[in-house]
Amino acid sequence: MQDNVIDRRNFFKLSLLGGSVIAASTIGGGTVLHAAELAHEHKSTQDKSNKVRGRMFFQVQTDFDNLSAACERIYPKDEQGEGAIGLGVPYFIDNQLASAYGYNDREYLQGPFIEGMPEQGYQTPMKRNDIFLEGVKALEVISQKRYKKSFSSLKGTDQDKILIDLEKNKIDFIGFKSSEFFTLLREMTIAGALSDPIYGGNDNKNGWRMMQYPGAQMSYIDKIASDEFFNMEPMGLADMEG
Repeated sequence: MQDNVIDRRNFFKLSLLGGSVIAASTIGGGTVLHAAELAHEHKSTQDKSNKVRGRMFFQVQTDFDNLSAACERIYPKDEQGEGAIGLGVPYFIDNQLASAYGYNDREYLQGPFIEGMPEQGYQTPMKRNDIFLEGVKALEVISQKRYKKSFSSLKGTDQDKILIDLEKNKIDFIGFKSSEFFTLLREMTIAGALSDPIYGGNDNKNGWRMMQYPGAQMSYIDKIASDEFFNMEPMGLADMEG
């Protein structure tokens, strides 16, 4: 965890060359679920989006507010554009946790459960949505114990201290490591900021605009041979309908 936001954003821009954002923009199949019908309007002060959104997984408002605050610390608003809350990332994560991704559908979850290499991901029988729920609830427990306040009400620097402890495995959980929760949280925050808006995040394609990423353009045939840089209005999958 570092507060050098500009460096982090520049890293994301450079990652375009490796296609990582392309992968995020086309994420699909059994791992995502687009909420076509939103159940209810959420008017929490944590929600800075202009959209009417609905939750599908988190039932407790405090849990959702703390998730939102944690995402915002990982991907904060700055002079370059909106942060995680403004991009709708908390709703993206909520909806994904209610989908096949959250339930680890079509993934092997049987034993033996032994510690593997870091690139193998977490080794636990727990589903992702269970890990997220336990992790988010722990944010509140730790915050109340240390500061007598909800995590979402803390100063950013105090929120960072708790998140850093999670990242460094200084918080004990049963069934998984705190660093595994933090890694999932960070990965899903970035995915929500940069995936196609059809999946609930990257509100109004503003995440792509910050990266000057054109999205799902039909063709580059009229521009690909040019040495000129084209600042194109990004297109999402929904823009290609009809």
